[in-house]
Amino acid sequence: MTSAVRFRSGGGPWGTWETALALPHPRLRPGVISYRGIRLALERPRRRLEAPIGAATLLLGFGDPVRITRAGRAPDTLVSVYCGPTTTPAVGEHSGRMAGIEVLLMPWAAFTLFGTPQYELADRTVDPDELPHALGRWSGVGELAAALAALPGWERRFGLLDDVFAHWADAGTPCSVRVVRAWAELVRTGGAVPVRRLAEGVGWSVRHLENRFREQIGLGPKAAARVLRLQRARRLLAAGMGPAETAAACGFYDQAHLSGEFKAMTACTPREFTAARRRSVMVPGGTPAPDRLAGEATSLVLASDRSAHFSKTREPG
Repeated sequence: MTSAVRFRSGGGPWGTWETALALPHPRLRPGVISYRGIRLALERPRRRLEAPIGAATLLLGFGDPVRITRAGRAPDTLVSVYCGPTTTPAVGEHSGRMAGIEVLLMPWAAFTLFGTPQYELADRTVDPDELPHALGRWSGVGELAAALAALPGWERRFGLLDDVFAHWADAGTPCSVRVVRAWAELVRTGGAVPVRRLAEGVGWSVRHLENRFREQIGLGPKAAARVLRLQRARRLLAAGMGPAETAAACGFYDQAHLSGEFKAMTACTPREFTAARRRSVMVPGGTPAPDRLAGEATSLVLASDRSAHFSKTREPG
């Protein structure tokens, strides 16, 4: 059974919002990390920058689309979205009206649930209906999302997702226990463990570890370590640690190395990120701007000057 659901909601002249957060059934953990229900009805568009994290994201949308833009790629406008592991940031935009459930997955769990080599999905945003999965009585993820939307409350929706993911996991390709163990060690050390030691720890050659990581995580172990190291750095900076101390704590060569990695993967410097986090504690109008991972610094709320363009050009939901 899904854990107790934590609700938050609010409203005013600018619109209404509600969120519902829960952990999945214990049999699905730690592969399925969390469920977050979202319902926004705001008077203005909204833009967020999402930094790379050590997780895959499945958004099951209930109606209106979101537009996601990555550097060097044409924007994707989708109602439901799957995003595998990334090393680059993305900007998500919507018109102010949005509803759905965001599911966070360990990358190796996404490999089992969708049966797709994760390197095919890394640094990409795709319609989850394009991915193979054992849907059971639904013809596609869009139909599953509609069934979720029709249920009377978040607890019922999360309970249905527990059943669906359990079915997918039973029907899916099992992930390697050694990949799971190596991934857990990378997460535990914040990406600080050398790849050779990681391979030795699971009894594989470096080349074999790299191949299995690309298949079941989506990124090679070195790229995955970069993401996890920067994720830890963002968390420390958001908690008030200075850039120099953060660089030393996270294993960067120096503050310049940290700044370069930040720019490459978060599209801003550590100083810019920290300042933007302070400005985006609350979205204008009083709606919260929760991070995707509890206790992490994953997201920035951006100015909505470009969102007016989105509201004119978005595809109908």
